[in-house]
Amino acid sequence: MPRILLTTLLVLTALVLQVTVVNRLPVSVVPDFVLLVVIALGAIRGPVAGATIGFFSGLGADLLPPADHALGQHALVLCLVGFAAGRWGERWPLLTVAACAAGAPALALAVSGLLGDPGIDLRTFEAVWPMAALVNLLAAPVVVWAALKMYGPRPEKATAAAVPGWRRT
Repeated sequence: MPRILLTTLLVLTALVLQVTVVNRLPVSVVPDFVLLVVIALGAIRGPVAGATIGFFSGLGADLLPPADHALGQHALVLCLVGFAAGRWGERWPLLTVAACAAGAPALALAVSGLLGDPGIDLRTFEAVWPMAALVNLLAAPVVVWAALKMYGPRPEKATAAAVPGWRRT
């Protein structure tokens, strides 16, 4: 299965699962599976693909109900997180996944506050962020493992030595 089709299938599955099942659970804080899929795919595919996947996944999350925030807010957050996961995922995979999974809710709350969301202040941040980071950290290994099983290892980067006829000047 081509990687673009597999990526689209994973993101759409995460979006539908998040909206129809996870967000309706009778608990106050749930993991963000769209975020975790973006982190996993960014770590596997690299920074440019991670940012692109994050942007379109975030745009999908912005458009699906309940959309009670500014359009593009999740797209910005997931684009930055996908880039960071792709940039540092090869060098420090576990640390990168943990930092992105824990830091993304803080970034999302900061962007909400900057965009003027009246329900976001320091008390909200202190109440929401630790639990959101914890549930994302607990769910991250499962999602990353599943993405790695579907994708396989990260493809090797092409170097100048791998391209026939390429000479450094």
